[in-house]
Amino acid sequence: MNSRLVTTRSSGRSVAASLEYTPEVAQLTEASYARVRNVVPAIEWPLHAPYVAAINSLKKERNAVVLAHNYQTPEIFHCVADITGDSLALARRAVETAAEVIVLAGVHFMAETAKLLNPDKIVLIPDERAGCSLAESITADDVRELRQSYPGVPVVTYVNTSAAVKAEADICCTSGNAVEIVESLGAEKVIFLPDEYLAAYVAQQTEVEIIPWHGHCEVHERFTAEELEQYRADFDQLSIIAHPECPPDVLDVADFVGSTAQMTEYVYSERPARVLMVTECSMSDNVAADVTDVEFIRPCNLCPHMKRITLANIHRALETLEPRVEIDPSVAVRARRSVERMLAPGTRKDNQRMALTA
Repeated sequence: MNSRLVTTRSSGRSVAASLEYTPEVAQLTEASYARVRNVVPAIEWPLHAPYVAAINSLKKERNAVVLAHNYQTPEIFHCVADITGDSLALARRAVETAAEVIVLAGVHFMAETAKLLNPDKIVLIPDERAGCSLAESITADDVRELRQSYPGVPVVTYVNTSAAVKAEADICCTSGNAVEIVESLGAEKVIFLPDEYLAAYVAQQTEVEIIPWHGHCEVHERFTAEELEQYRADFDQLSIIAHPECPPDVLDVADFVGSTAQMTEYVYSERPARVLMVTECSMSDNVAADVTDVEFIRPCNLCPHMKRITLANIHRALETLEPRVEIDPSVAVRARRSVERMLAPGTRKDNQRMALTA
């Protein structure tokens, strides 16, 4: 294998570091590979290990942490990430870190959220093209038009939106706390955006009238009820668990519906003989790395945006401290308010007053 040379800084001196799979690298990454042995083939590990070793070394030099969403590949999720989870978990943990640098292994709106909550820290997104079909389905102008069409109705935005959209909302939510957030406003009607299918799911769980937007996740909208029924026919003792961004007919045939964190907890606690996780494909790998007594059936829909994040560009981001996430201050102050309200929702009366006076 050819040696790939990179330059890092240590005590003010330039040091050439090899990205070759050497016996030393193998030893340094032995514990990391043990975590993913049953989901990462041995033949692939020599390609990953040099980056795993280099990234973990650079994190110490940079006083950096890597935050990885559940949809990242196992070599990122289990081997270089310091904080992992769904959007809500990453948002909560982002404010707790003492690191000076945050690398967000996820998509751009997640990196923006981390920056909103850590305005004085360097926040890096390894590939600026890592977007989101949901976030791109709505603009700040759209939210302003909705407010004009429904005067006095509070706006709840899913975290899968840009900072500019968050700035126009009253409060954010995730799939894991959407019903709680909606009901905390104490309103008869709520504008809920941008995911149409999540809005429909929330509407089934509450008496609050939900006014939806019509955005979709390009990964979850590809699943069909017919596909899942065929899997159920082909595999005995199959538990189907689905993310609420899926179409309603898919949720109707699922045994359990929940956020990625709730889906993970279901597998850990219920230990089904076989499980089909109706969400982004890498999540099954990440759970399977820890849960070896469950058979995972994989209808593999990959998120092309999540897959733009790689060990190589995480490494490059830590080397160069680029690309950095920056948010216009006039947008950031209002967007931060919406995110902070989600993380620390007050009483129903408090939230209702905030919504009506925002």
